[in-house]
This record gives sequence, C-alpha cells and structure tokens, in this order.
Amino acid sequence: MEEAQIENKSALQQKVKDVMSEVAKVVVGQEYMVNRLLIGLFTNGHVLLEGVPGLAKTLTVNTLANVLHLDFQRIQFTPDLMPSDLIGTMIYNQKQGNFEVKKGPIFSNLVLADEVNRSPAKVQSALLEAMQEKQVTIGETTFPLDRPFLVLATQNPVDQEGTYPLPEAQVDRFMLKVTVSYPTKSQELEVMRRMSNMTFNKEVNTILTKEEIFSIRDQVNQVEISESLERYIIELVYATRSPLDYGLKQEAEYIQYGVSPRASINLNLSAKAVAYMEGRDYVLPEDIKEVAYDVMNHRILLNYEAEADGVTTKDIIEKILKQVPIG
Repeated sequence: MEEAQIENKSALQQKVKDVMSEVAKVVVGQEYMVNRLLIGLFTNGHVLLEGVPGLAKTLTVNTLANVLHLDFQRIQFTPDLMPSDLIGTMIYNQKQGNFEVKKGPIFSNLVLADEVNRSPAKVQSALLEAMQEKQVTIGETTFPLDRPFLVLATQNPVDQEGTYPLPEAQVDRFMLKVTVSYPTKSQELEVMRRMSNMTFNKEVNTILTKEEIFSIRDQVNQVEISESLERYIIELVYATRSPLDYGLKQEAEYIQYGVSPRASINLNLSAKAVAYMEGRDYVLPEDIKEVAYDVMNHRILLNYEAEADGVTTKDIIEKILKQVPIG
C-alpha cells in the first residue's frame, strides 16, 4: 500500500514538472510566474499579478488552464462593469413567465480578473467576496463555485489615472502578489521569433486532471514542517509588526503596519508547496525564504518617509530575512 502511494506521489510530482514544460512550449521565460500560479492552485490560494502590459500574463494563465484541463474565463475589468456582469443576475423568461438565474463568468475554475484596479469598489467587493466565501448569491439563492476555484488578478502599476486601487484589507485576501518582470534579451528574441510567426501553434497537451489536482493538494497538506520552522515563520511575521524588538531600527521608521495573520498561514502553505514541487516531504528554511517576498510584499504598509527615501517592501523583507535567526 505504501509503495503504491509513493509511486503515485512520484508520478504526480513528475506531472507538475511536465506542466511547466508544456506551458513553456507557448510562453517564454515566465517560469517564476507559472511556479507561483501552481503554488496558488495547489494550496487553494489566489494570486495577484503586477506588471506592465505585454508580459504574457493573460497568455500564461490561458495556457495553464488548457494544460490543466480547467474551465477558464477572462474578465476585462472596466469602470462601467457591474457586479452582475461578474457573478450573474436574474432574467425574466417570457415563455415560462418566471425569473431564471443567468450565471456570470465567475463560475469557472480559473478566473483571470484583468486590470482589477480599473473597476469601482462594488465590483471589486463582489469578486473578493466570491474569493473568500467560494460561493455567490444571486437573488435569494446561493450557489457554490466550481472546484478548484482560483482567481488570478492583474494590476498595471504604471497607468494609475482613472483607477480604483485595491484597499489594503482587500489586497490581503490574495495569497501571493507576484511582480512580473521583463524578459531577458535572449528570451525576448525567442518571444519575437515565436509571436511574429503567424503559423505558430499555441496548442498544448493536457497534463493534470481535476482529480489529480485534488490529490496533489492532499499530498502538499502532508508535507512536514518542524516546530522550529513554524516558530521561524512567526518570528518573521512579528519582525514586521515590532521591528525594534529585532534590532531593525531603520526599518521601524518606515513600516506603518506589519503583516496580518494571513501572512503566517500563507507562508506555511506556500513553503509546503515549494517543498512538494522540489520532490521533498519536509520543509527547509530556504522554502520559507523563497516565498517570503511574494507572501509579505503586499501586506506590509510603508509610510511616506519610505516613499521619500525610495525604500520598498522588498528592501524591508530582505533585511528582515537577514536579521531574524532560524530556530
């Protein structure tokens, strides 16, 4: 029995690597983003992607959905979008003489909320409520959302005119905030060659099924994390709230609010997913450090002094990781 479980685990871990390879057939050089999207998928967490337009965010998510054989919906957030455009509404059926439910695009496995900061607070709240509750109420009826359910939202950090930035409390609902960077010169050359070829085939093979994704979630949940590493996570979290206690005098002048308890939960989950994807059944300190930036960067609120001095959350997190001892 144990042998069969080990074989099944090895087969699934290999399939995760195959997913990365299959996405790479279409998308060039976004392995980091794909890795973070898979962490979100395997730990039931949502991901916020931030990057300038044209960095293949939409293409990556769409390709990943095809490789995983999941239903995919892309919603372009605009200032005139209504909550009903997202979750659905009641429509009157003249033939039947009654109201029927018309479900919105939120009823999908992978939902890409493109430029989420372009829509007003009502629409953002409807999306974030669905993310949190995993259900939607239309009229007087509540409908559970499909499983797995993963929201991948994008933000354009450059053009902020006419946008509605997500409040800190709502950004906290995202497990990870991933900064998508420009490709290297060699990667961009490959992108140009592929995409300027009008006969380029974007078709990919299906690697994982829904059932296998749920099996992977169960296996990630069984990854061991020692008590000393659990305490290390708590120390990292508290270093953002009480930096002076950790000898972070300079950083204390810049941090307005530290991270919420969601950070410690998500550091634990993300580190387990990293360990699993590396083929291990136990967490190392490096796993926690690897995901610390993506888990904490949108949860630390800096003051105006930090902005004036050009200090970023990345600088703060790097200093915390150096300063806080392991175990």
